[in-house]
Amino acid sequence: MIYTTLNKLFIHNPCAEDWSKLLLHLNKGSPDDEPVSLLTILDSNGLDDALWCLCAVDGYQREMRLYAVWCARQVQNFMPDQRSLEALDVAEQHANGRATDKDLAEARQEARFAAIDAARHGYKPYLPSIDAANHAAFHATRADGSVAARGAARDAARAIFWAGKGGWDEIRGVQSAEFRRVFCGGEK
Repeated sequence: MIYTTLNKLFIHNPCAEDWSKLLLHLNKGSPDDEPVSLLTILDSNGLDDALWCLCAVDGYQREMRLYAVWCARQVQNFMPDQRSLEALDVAEQHANGRATDKDLAEARQEARFAAIDAARHGYKPYLPSIDAANHAAFHATRADGSVAARGAARDAARAIFWAGKGGWDEIRGVQSAEFRRVFCGGEK
């Protein structure tokens, strides 16, 4: 189980509505240093807020990166450019200590070029699902694991949704289940 605190979250300027929702759920009026589990945040506020809260978690960069890669791999069949797939391999290797920060930065640049090329030179017809999938690979290579997880999850969900392969709630439900497994010890 991974924890943060309300004080750590508050430093990152949470949006007022979601902050109020969490405080109400916790029956608190102000931030403090009492541990709050990501499971509690997920159950109270949902996946988007739980992903955002990763920015206030100490450590766990490996788990964040692997979650990002998992999300992006859910849409790798929409990535026609080998550079995006190779970027996912490097991101996974980086999470497991088998690739350097420099390797990750280079993979990110290649994933960025793949996304630009797909949009600019196009795969006919241009499909937003391809664009979103390429961006999921790009996000999985972000230096900060929390940003990688949030961006890859969002763009992978968009790719699946735009391809007509699932409803938004269904897609986010699958991502929430994986988030729960990775960050909350699989607890319900």
